[in-house]
Amino acid sequence: MKTLDWLVVLVPWILIFLIGQHAKRYARDISGFLSGGRSAGRYLVCVGEGIAGIGLISVVGVFEVVYHAGFAMSWWGNLSLPVMMFLALSGFIIFRYRETRVLTMAQFFEIRYSRKFRIFMGLLSWVSGVLNYAIFPAVSARFFVYFCGLPESIILFGHAIPTFAILMFFFLSLSLYFVLIGGQLQVMVTDCVQGILSGVLFLVVIWAVLRIFSFDQLFKGLSVGGEGRSLLNPFDTGRMADFNIWYVLIGIFGSIYNYMSWQGSQGFNSCALNPHEAKMGKILAGWRAFAQTLMITLLAIAAVAYMKNPDFAAGSARVSASLAQIENPYLQTQMTVPLALADFLPVGIRGVLAAIMMFLMVTTDTSYLHSWGSIFVQDVVLPLRRRHLETKRHLLWLRCSITAVAIFAFVFSLLFRQTEYVFMYFAITGALFLGGSGAAIIGGLYWKKGTTSAAWISMVLGATIATFGIVARQFYPHFPVNGQTMWLIAMLFALASYVLVSLLTSREDFDMDRLLHRGKYSVAGDASPIIEKQTGHWKRVFLGFDESFTAGDKIIAGSLSAWTWFWFLTFAVISLLNLAGWWSWGDRAWWNYHMFVGILVPLILGPITTVWFTIGGVRDMVRMFHRLATRARDEADDGTVPDPRGTNPGSDIQSPS
Repeated sequence: MKTLDWLVVLVPWILIFLIGQHAKRYARDISGFLSGGRSAGRYLVCVGEGIAGIGLISVVGVFEVVYHAGFAMSWWGNLSLPVMMFLALSGFIIFRYRETRVLTMAQFFEIRYSRKFRIFMGLLSWVSGVLNYAIFPAVSARFFVYFCGLPESIILFGHAIPTFAILMFFFLSLSLYFVLIGGQLQVMVTDCVQGILSGVLFLVVIWAVLRIFSFDQLFKGLSVGGEGRSLLNPFDTGRMADFNIWYVLIGIFGSIYNYMSWQGSQGFNSCALNPHEAKMGKILAGWRAFAQTLMITLLAIAAVAYMKNPDFAAGSARVSASLAQIENPYLQTQMTVPLALADFLPVGIRGVLAAIMMFLMVTTDTSYLHSWGSIFVQDVVLPLRRRHLETKRHLLWLRCSITAVAIFAFVFSLLFRQTEYVFMYFAITGALFLGGSGAAIIGGLYWKKGTTSAAWISMVLGATIATFGIVARQFYPHFPVNGQTMWLIAMLFALASYVLVSLLTSREDFDMDRLLHRGKYSVAGDASPIIEKQTGHWKRVFLGFDESFTAGDKIIAGSLSAWTWFWFLTFAVISLLNLAGWWSWGDRAWWNYHMFVGILVPLILGPITTVWFTIGGVRDMVRMFHRLATRARDEADDGTVPDPRGTNPGSDIQSPS
């Protein structure tokens, strides 16, 4: 990294700090700190949550997958296209969740099931989330150590201090600053700004990589996988051990079952202006990420070409020599792509990529610190305390809890030795909560016969199976079942037990109107605008239209539906032709397809969507600040539920004595 690179990294933070200082004045109460006062528009939610959801550690994980599986695995990812489209267009989970007006998922569990279940789920979610997050600082810091060419250690006061430890302390302190001064309001504003800046920088990196590598050089790098390990042909991957079609299929099932279960960005789940804006935020996510996805994929396949194409033998040798100095084989795997990128990217572009990665890291850190710190106070401490907290003290407790999560993550990252691929570690630590939570969430929001007993049993089963998987993999590295498969087993047992126990124990239907604030329980401020009186059933099912859809909403949703079905049908036809042997493609044919769909199409749409979401994000921030300036504070809207049977949370809740 040269002086120009460091300037590129530092300059954007001036703008971020200025906007952050403006935003912090509006986080004046608990709902502002936890959910931004429920005042965010669709673009603010979409851009902020989108950039926070990817994270630097997720990029490193994608690098690992693409480096070892190439484009072949992305082909089978097309199986998820209609599934993810349906989840977005239908407003699955998010619409009803926003109708409940809760500030955390576990608050919903108390209203729907019981206070004890809230405490249990809050604690389990917190443990699962904190363990999952605890390696984030180490992976992120090590990326910067190797990518920026920093020394392994620095001498301070006569002692050698690991450089990654110093970077962890700095990055966690930076993220803590943004979270503590304004909570979720601060998080979503600064995340949105970083998302907008990243959108522009993505295009710069894409342009630079395409100037360095020709398409033919990229193809030659990806065509050396060998029999059964093709990086291009999805029908020649039989010898792939971890990243194979079963990995993809389990992920698709999990994306339905656990939709919105993971609470790493729980503040974004409750911050939308109303249920319709929350739903549109999810729909817009289908159009947002072209430039982001292209950049990450292009960097990974460029690294493959750099390491495996003889044209770059000298550079590959330098990177291999650097990798040989890393003792941990899993860290060698993680750092292969970062070291390759550092070697071939020119001055200036290295700084651009470092700035992007820092944005991705900080946005995820702020969201996760806010989520896990808030969940512990809101869903464990306060329900046990059973008394209302004065706002100032409540905010202090939240800030102390968030700081404690950061301290734990620092210590854990400093001491923990990684023995899994990043995504495998995610799967097994996440399964502690995700194994059973999907049944409790879906059943609680959509099935009036779901019972508290069923929720308890499904969660205990899911958590037990997932815990067994963690212990087995840590003490027996050659345990034959990987993290992804253990997640599937936990989900299936939890789902079956929830349905069976509910049917056996249901004595009275739950009042869903009260839970969702419908009919006589409706809250005026949450009402979505009614544009038309009726919407055809087929439009609701296939396009997601409802009475609140404007003409513009229909264009966005309808075009997403048409786009998704076109590419899914293309995938289905090509797959059938290859499986039947009527039109078997070789590596060159598969490369031509991936180059067109994975590179050229996003290259055209990326600039368009970047401009589109920049305008929408800026507009929503301006509108949100105006709403917050005139919003009346509600001290009772603090996430407590005095009546275990479901006293309405939010503006109509009464403070307990």
